[in-house]
Amino acid sequence: MPIDQTTPNSTAESRSLSTDNVHSDRRFGVEHGGLHKPIHTSVQYGFDRVEDLIGAFQGTHKGGYQYARQGTPTTAALESKITALEAGVGTVCFATGMGAIAATLLSLLRAGDHLVASRYIFGNTNSLLGTLESLGVAVDKVDACSVEAVAAVIRPQTRMVFVETIANPRTQVADLEGIGQLCCERGLIYVVDNTITSPALFRPSSVGASLVINSLTKTIAGHGEALGGAVTDTGLFDWSSYPNLFPSYRKDDPKGWGLLQIRKKGLRDMGGTMCSDQAHRISVGSETLSLRVKQASNTALNLALWLEQHPKIDAVHYPWLASHANHERAKQLFSAGSWLLSFELRDTSSMIDVLNRLSIAIKSTGLGDTRTLVIPVAPTIFWEAGIETRKKMGIAESLIRISVGLEEETDLIADFEHALGYPQKT
Repeated sequence: MPIDQTTPNSTAESRSLSTDNVHSDRRFGVEHGGLHKPIHTSVQYGFDRVEDLIGAFQGTHKGGYQYARQGTPTTAALESKITALEAGVGTVCFATGMGAIAATLLSLLRAGDHLVASRYIFGNTNSLLGTLESLGVAVDKVDACSVEAVAAVIRPQTRMVFVETIANPRTQVADLEGIGQLCCERGLIYVVDNTITSPALFRPSSVGASLVINSLTKTIAGHGEALGGAVTDTGLFDWSSYPNLFPSYRKDDPKGWGLLQIRKKGLRDMGGTMCSDQAHRISVGSETLSLRVKQASNTALNLALWLEQHPKIDAVHYPWLASHANHERAKQLFSAGSWLLSFELRDTSSMIDVLNRLSIAIKSTGLGDTRTLVIPVAPTIFWEAGIETRKKMGIAESLIRISVGLEEETDLIADFEHALGYPQKT
C-alpha cells in the first residue's frame, strides 16, 4: 500500500533524506503491493479514447504515457525520486549524465547567446563546450572559485552560468553561494552539476541553482552497473522572463516551461532516452546513497591525510583537508568531503610503476563506484584537452585521481603504501 502521509511525523518535511528515499516508490502506490516500482518494458502506450491520444500530442491531456522515448512509468518513478532528493519541482532523466548536460545546453541556448562556465569542469563537458562554440554560442571559462571572475565576463548576451560543486579531478570548490546571488541579480540560469557531492552532501537549491545536473551513473546509483543522467528544476528561476522558450511550451504554470522544453527538445527530439532497466537499477542503488557516501567520505579523508604525509607525494587535493584552498568554503557548504580526491607525485616518471603496483584499487576510468578506482589524469581523461588547458585547470602531469570505494580503510591505505614503495614520514 502507499506510504502513510497522514499520521504524525510521516510528512516528507519531517523525514530524513535516507528514510524518504528508501520509501519513495511506495509514495504513490506500487502495483500488486511490490516494494519497488516494476520494470515497464512497453514502448507504446494505448488510450481508451482517441481524443486523449490527440490531447497527449497537443499537450492538453495530462498524465499517461505515449512512447517510451519520452519516458516510461519506471523512469517517471526515478524522476520523482530524484526530484525529492534535490528538493526540486521536476526532473527529466537521460541515458547518461553527458546526455543530460548536452540536452540542457542545446535546448536552452541559441546562436548568439553567451555561456559562462567554470574552468574546472569534467573533460567531456569541456569538450562539449567546444562543440557549443562551433554552433555559435560564445563561451567564457573562468575561475569559478571567484564570483568576481564570473561577474567580470557577463555581457548582455549572457544567458547561463555552469559550474560543478567539487571539480573533477582537482577538487576545486566553486563560489556556489556567491555565483547564485549573482545569477539571481542578473536573471541568469544557474546550472550546478551536483554529481560529485550528490544531494546526500549538498543541495544546490540552497544556493539558488536554477537547474541541477546529476550523472546518476556515479554517486546516486553507486554500483557501476547502470548509466543515467538527470536534470532537476529547483523552481527558483522565472522562466516567464526567458526569451529562448518556444511559444507552444508557454502554457500553464511558468515554473514548468523550462523543463518541458528540455523534455521535448532535449529528450524527445535528441533521443538520449534512459531505458526502464537502467532506471530500476539506479533507483535501487540510490537507496544506499547516504550510507555509501558517509563511509567513502570518511575513508577518503583518512587516505588523503595519510598521502599528505608521504615523502613521495608533492600535493594532495581533497576539500576536507585544512591545506585545501577552498577548505573553509567546503566545510560551510557540504556535510562531508565526498569520495573524490587526487594527488601529485614528486617524480612524474614513477607514475606508471606506482599505479601498476596497486592490487586493490582498480586502474579504471569512472567515478562513484563501490570499488576504489584510480587513473592517471593527464595521459587519459584530459589528454584530448592538451597541455595548455591542463595547466589552466591546475592539472599536473603527475596527477592521479582516486574515486574511493567501500573497501576497508586499512586495506586501502596498505595498498597505496605498497604501491608507493616507501614508508610514510614519522
